[in-house]
Amino acid sequence: MRIGKQDQSFTAIATSDAESITVRGHDLCDDLIGKIGFTDYFWLLVLGEKPTEPQRRMMDACLVAIAEHGLVPSVQAARMTLAAGPDAWQGAMSAGLLGMGSVVAGSSEVAAQFLQEVLDKAEADGTDLETAAIDSLKALKAAKKKVPGLGHPQHNTGDPRANTLMDLSDEIGVSGKYVETLRILGKHAPEITGRPLPINVSGAIPATILDAGWPLEAIKAVPLLARAAGLSAHLYEESLRSIGFIMSNHADQAISYDGVESSKTQAKRA
Repeated sequence: MRIGKQDQSFTAIATSDAESITVRGHDLCDDLIGKIGFTDYFWLLVLGEKPTEPQRRMMDACLVAIAEHGLVPSVQAARMTLAAGPDAWQGAMSAGLLGMGSVVAGSSEVAAQFLQEVLDKAEADGTDLETAAIDSLKALKAAKKKVPGLGHPQHNTGDPRANTLMDLSDEIGVSGKYVETLRILGKHAPEITGRPLPINVSGAIPATILDAGWPLEAIKAVPLLARAAGLSAHLYEESLRSIGFIMSNHADQAISYDGVESSKTQAKRA
């Protein structure tokens, strides 16, 4: 992204005047409110055009698949933030979204970039996709790095969410080069790495939604939007029956101090 002085000072997303509000060429009140679903609106806002039926179904499925993920660190951070500041939903929501990094929830972005790297490698090397995938897997193994989009600590025989998303992608005719790449990686990864590495939901989401026409540069928007819905549920429940301080207390009890002892503690041990 270019930093500094810009040559163009325009936006194609929205404008307004005293009589109307225009979003992506549509009158907000006459054309959109009450006449378009939120998934369609999300697609329209980002890409400037409404999705086709297959695109809508794929995006809907991806949003539903990733919205709720239990008490992962980002959710705990959000709930503990709300427990400490019950009047600051925006702060608690921000805490949860800021916790979506390359390990949890944000891993879809990493997987998307890896899929693109494999595709680019095949084109640059003039090889077939399978050869590029195998070479990429061997390179990850040599570097002792994880394979983005593959593996799961619980679902080591197959992530059911990933399977459902990819089956849907096949059914509605969305599956293309990204899904093909992911399946090739899933086929060869166990043998190359020497351990079970099923396709996970963080791999299936970018593969299916990229094949549907979503841009790589905006891939992280999908889990961010989805998790905002899940965080809303957790924050509402936190406001009704708080577990934030319970989680905080359990963390305090579970972690032992191994730093330098104070002189008072040392004296007690003497």
